[in-house]
Amino acid sequence: MDPRYVALLVAGLHLLTCKTWALVKVSMEDRVEVFLNNQASIPCVYSMNEKAMIITWSKKLPSREGSKVLFMIESERWEIDDKDYTGRISYTHSYNSTQSLGSIVLTIDKVQLSDESEIICKVKDNTLAEEDEGHTQLQVFNPPSIPAILGTDKGISVDEDKLSMVADCKVDNVYPRPNITWYRGTFPLQSSRDVKIMDRVTKNPSGLFTVYSDLHLKVVREDEHAEFYCEVNYFTPGEKRMMESNKINITVFYPTTEVTMWANPAEKLLKEGDTLEIGCTGNGNPQPIFTFYKNENEVSTENELLVLKEVKRSDSGTYVCQILDFETYRQFEDSIDIMIHYLDEIVVTPEKRVLDQGEDLTLTCNALASLSTQTEWYKDGVHVSEGHVLKLHNASSITEGTYLCKVTVISLPELQKQTSLHINVRANPKIIEEIVVSPRNKGDHSVNLTCFAQGYPKPNITWNLNDLKTGEPLTESSVEYHEKGVGVLSIISVKADSEFTANCTAFNELGITSASRDVTTFDRGPTTTTATHTKGGSGVVIAVVIICLLLLAILGSFLYFLYKKGRLPCGRSGKQDFTKDNANKDETGMKSGKSEEAVLLQGVNGDKKSPTE
Repeated sequence: MDPRYVALLVAGLHLLTCKTWALVKVSMEDRVEVFLNNQASIPCVYSMNEKAMIITWSKKLPSREGSKVLFMIESERWEIDDKDYTGRISYTHSYNSTQSLGSIVLTIDKVQLSDESEIICKVKDNTLAEEDEGHTQLQVFNPPSIPAILGTDKGISVDEDKLSMVADCKVDNVYPRPNITWYRGTFPLQSSRDVKIMDRVTKNPSGLFTVYSDLHLKVVREDEHAEFYCEVNYFTPGEKRMMESNKINITVFYPTTEVTMWANPAEKLLKEGDTLEIGCTGNGNPQPIFTFYKNENEVSTENELLVLKEVKRSDSGTYVCQILDFETYRQFEDSIDIMIHYLDEIVVTPEKRVLDQGEDLTLTCNALASLSTQTEWYKDGVHVSEGHVLKLHNASSITEGTYLCKVTVISLPELQKQTSLHINVRANPKIIEEIVVSPRNKGDHSVNLTCFAQGYPKPNITWNLNDLKTGEPLTESSVEYHEKGVGVLSIISVKADSEFTANCTAFNELGITSASRDVTTFDRGPTTTTATHTKGGSGVVIAVVIICLLLLAILGSFLYFLYKKGRLPCGRSGKQDFTKDNANKDETGMKSGKSEEAVLLQGVNGDKKSPTE
């Protein structure tokens, strides 16, 4: 059971027990609250010896015009008198004879604003001699829409003499009328000398309210960053609620009293080639017109911004930003010092680049800079020394190479310069590799000959080609020269049907050297190696070796046969004189035969034996 009904029943019992002299007594709630279009239940509790036969519900009319009967219940029959409630009104009626208490609950569906009034419940006994009535105020509520705030689209000057319109707040379709409170940040605003709040209320045909609230202020400089909003406080059944609008900012105009100059980039060290932006900011709003000066000379700007592209050291100096307040004729300015750092081109001394064998050389690498620098030396890409001085001792072929001097600004590493130089050491020409033979065309027996020589000054290369059999010179079909570092590579093409000798000669002012090679038929195979290592001539080589071994075997057998027959006398010296006549030859052979045989046998057996043995 609804607690409200329980309270009314308790009140009825109290009346019955404490005031037994009263035959009829009615109790009702002071207020019943309900949302628009919802259902309202209005209880009426009475105390009487028997169940009431006549109950009249009515509502009080405004402006003291009395009341209007809504409907009447008589002997459980009821009739609606107010047609506005047709289909929307009903009731329940119960009676407790033991306690002599009755309860009637009036229900109104789809409550309208016009239903809001004082509701009266009148109860009569059966004799119609006694009656009593109760009163309940029916209150209808409708929550508002979300408050809409609109700020002014114009800037407001702090120098305005009168209050300025800042914003307005609007709330629609609310009942009853709400309250609107304005806030600056977290502080509520109330009407005063510098604040004025003006509310306007419009009642719609539906009976709901639209409320407008305008905020007027004497703005100050701090209002530029303040947030303004409105708060709506409204009533609902049983409680009070609130909603906030969005927060807005306003534009405040105030004069400039201070100027600050800035540079972009701000903290980075500047070097030649960078882009620099210099600007000026005042503490007023709107920003004033700025004039820029460098060394007391006015400089042009783009959109109040001084842009310097690919700066040079000449752009260093003091820059000044200045404004003039035309109302007060006061002048404000600020300055900034700009330093453009630089690194000049590297100068290496002395200019000597050619050394004699064993000579010493001291190289100095210098570059003018605005900051401290670090110098490094590299030889053929390898780090060799630090410092601006490089000393070369006892020059040799190892000393030759490309040297690079790199200068870096220590605190600004991206500011860096480098230069390179090549050191040569005078040397006689030297052919580095043997003459290389490689086939050119398989069909016409042509080959390429390659010769590579080093030295300084760079040597010249000449070729001599001669036929191996006839000795006649051959003519090359083409000659190419290529410089490689400190050397020269010469490539010639030769077409020859027979074997020949190739001679490569390299010479310079210090000397001459040469290399030669016999080019055989084996060199004309598909590979580029020498004849004894080519794959195409391996079978021929094997055949030649076998033939040579057979010839040696036959020759050995023949010599042994002559020796056995005594036809091959030998001296101790191992030499034979074939210029003497046959008689001397035979005599000498007979005399020395036995001793020679002994020597031979001794050499074979390793023992010292007698000639007879």
